[in-house]
Amino acid sequence: MANASEEFEQLQQKVDEAQKNVKAAATEDKQRLTARVADARQSADEEAAKLKASAEEKSDETKGHVSELQQKWSDHVADVRQRVDDRQAERDVHRAERHADWAEEYALTAIDVAAVAIEEAEYAVLDAALARQQANALTGVAN
Repeated sequence: MANASEEFEQLQQKVDEAQKNVKAAATEDKQRLTARVADARQSADEEAAKLKASAEEKSDETKGHVSELQQKWSDHVADVRQRVDDRQAERDVHRAERHADWAEEYALTAIDVAAVAIEEAEYAVLDAALARQQANALTGVAN
């Protein structure tokens, strides 16, 4: 099992890959962009499943917090995905324009949420390192 510091490094790799994909999307045709969207959706689903499986391995105290967060996130994702699916059935230009505006706003909000999550993850990793140091000091284990 990777430690928190290693997991944080892997997060940076995911951010770098996502940034590369977002930049590439600006120059892609509709067919390629549609495929990229489907791939991103599948990847997001897989990561959510990993989070759910990981939550089952946590302590009862942590499991409760993770389960609550996961349920809220799952509800949110389901709502957004329903909107996306509904939009795909729309043909009205005005509705499509409104949806594009909404999708752009949602993307910016998702970025803001991710930024907050990264800050929280950094805090959690640093706090875990400090807690481990304190526990080691109390038990006489060398750092």
